[in-house]
Amino acid sequence: MAEHRHHWIRATHRSAADAARPGLELPPVLATVSAHRRLRGPYTAAGSVLRAVVPDALERCPDAVARHDVEILSAAPELRRTVQATRETLTSLAIPKERTRFYSRLRTLRLSHGLVEFLTAYARSLDDGPRTLVVEDLQHADPTDQEFVAVLLRRADPALITVVAVTDTAGPTAVDGPTEAPLPAALAAHCAALDVDGPPPALPADPARAWVDSDGTADDPRLAEAYRALPAEQRAALHDRRQQELAALDQESLALGALTWHAQYGSDRPAAVTALRRALDTCIDLGFYHATVELGERGLTLVEPADDLDAWWAFTTKMTTSFAALGLPERSLPFYTEARAVTTHPVVHMQAAYATSMLYTRHFDATQRDHLLARGWINQAIALAEQMPDPKERVARAVFNRNGLALIEMHQGNLAGALTLLDECLAKLDETLAPDEHALHRSVLRHNRAQVTGQLGMHAESIADFTEVITLDPNYAEYHFDRGLAHRSLGRPVEALADFEQAVRLSPPFPEAYYNRADVRSELGDLEGAVADFGYVLELDPAFPDAHLNRAGLLLALGEAEAAWQDVRDGLELTPDSAELLCLKAQLHLDADNIEQALEALGRALAADPDYAPGWALRGALGYERGDLPAAVADLGRAAELSPDPEIRFNLAVALRESGRTDAALELLDALLAEDDDPDVRAERELCLNSR
Repeated sequence: MAEHRHHWIRATHRSAADAARPGLELPPVLATVSAHRRLRGPYTAAGSVLRAVVPDALERCPDAVARHDVEILSAAPELRRTVQATRETLTSLAIPKERTRFYSRLRTLRLSHGLVEFLTAYARSLDDGPRTLVVEDLQHADPTDQEFVAVLLRRADPALITVVAVTDTAGPTAVDGPTEAPLPAALAAHCAALDVDGPPPALPADPARAWVDSDGTADDPRLAEAYRALPAEQRAALHDRRQQELAALDQESLALGALTWHAQYGSDRPAAVTALRRALDTCIDLGFYHATVELGERGLTLVEPADDLDAWWAFTTKMTTSFAALGLPERSLPFYTEARAVTTHPVVHMQAAYATSMLYTRHFDATQRDHLLARGWINQAIALAEQMPDPKERVARAVFNRNGLALIEMHQGNLAGALTLLDECLAKLDETLAPDEHALHRSVLRHNRAQVTGQLGMHAESIADFTEVITLDPNYAEYHFDRGLAHRSLGRPVEALADFEQAVRLSPPFPEAYYNRADVRSELGDLEGAVADFGYVLELDPAFPDAHLNRAGLLLALGEAEAAWQDVRDGLELTPDSAELLCLKAQLHLDADNIEQALEALGRALAADPDYAPGWALRGALGYERGDLPAAVADLGRAAELSPDPEIRFNLAVALRESGRTDAALELLDALLAEDDDPDVRAERELCLNSR
């Protein structure tokens, strides 16, 4: 278990937690914020912290603000008035009608890491000792704030920031779907827990109004009971008044929380539907998928398909899209079935058919995936698209759905067919639409084409496609990342490094970019830079076993055996049957002359992966060093069967010669010389000839 560096107060009432904090002997308070999602929806807590510190940060550490502008503006949109957005993309700028790409669910984790790094930089700029950040109401936090606080607890240095997390006695519950940063686990691992009790605060003169004025966040149940006891008209009037007060503040994030709550329970139902739809659109566009689901569920309580099909379908389809993005696709299917049952509207049927197709070809797990069924649904979507009366809309919708068909072709192994479809789609858009129309979807198609040509081994074409899409959308980090991978496939490490560095610059932190940059740095001889990058990968994601493996290998090459040992131990805790890590463990034992331990590690490695050539090669080399030539020949021979590595074949030839099998050794050496006229191989061949 990690060191308890922060505090978790589990209190019966917020006032009891307030009374307990002075006993913790904390540093001065940087900010005290509520994480209750009813206030501002996603990033209620993080955004409140940012609104408190960014104005000062613009004076103290403007570079940190600029470096994390994407994260800051995603969590606190009000700050657009003072913080310039420098990395807009076609995705962030697309109008809702042309939005055809949505962020990965992992985007919020990247944002959280960036926010933690910004707060760390700001705390360091204060230069007068640590600060305390108090986050209350975490049991009611949106998953974005749960993720943010979980990352903060793990990464925040108490010498700069001490976190005090405050919940009720039950604490936060796990979020739906997979998550890389669960808050309950982070609280347990990084916080000293303190349970406190105390009476509730005095009851206000008008408890019902106090409940509404708290935006439904007061933790005294007597206030909510008084509110529920009022007639419906009086409750609605309280909401209407409070909504007007909040609207006058002109703060965008309130529209994702308190404003929608007051509108939902106020007197104007059409206005409530509008408010919820606007919040829904914002949340899905930013990748706040749990909030989108919650808003969709709330919206569906206000509308019926027979009365307002457009709103009903908006709440439904954006909720189901979010389920799929969250790794919960099975929850989407019943909604599409219901949509087909309640309306004959062709657009609803077309969109439901496309989405159902994507569930079966992309989102369901292997046991439920059915590409033939997916093809049937996508063909229905294409057929409906081709009936659209407006020529431009007809082309745009048909191309969108044919792109889905191309994905199915890819999944079924027909890469050539997928490429043909993508070429036809791009040509049709160029023929029918103006150059500035559907720019986002054009970039998506070109990106998809780049991926297909890359899989076909057409790397030059793939790089050309990536370059074109980067020209269209230069600030989209994943395009630079993918082009970097393509450059690596062509053996262009310098160009790959430039692309990975651009991806790092443009995106909130994500480990894959740094991992690949580390690999290229290592290839180019910058071992210390590679070690630093692998270290940062592990700071972002401690459960990244390949980063432990690769850094350990580099540390060993740099003569830092103790540090390499730590990476091997940490990596084997994550993946105890990793043949690569076990072989590295064997090498470390060999360097310390622990032969028996090395052999034991190699035995485990080859038991875990009998086809791991480096393991056989290392054991063969060890057999040779110990003078056991039959074992060396057997192990090196097995390694040579599994790998074309010339060094393995050369070592096998040496062992064969010393075993008296010169003809077999000469055959191997002649084959090596046919590939490369290496002087060491030629010298070994002379030894073979002389030993006959």
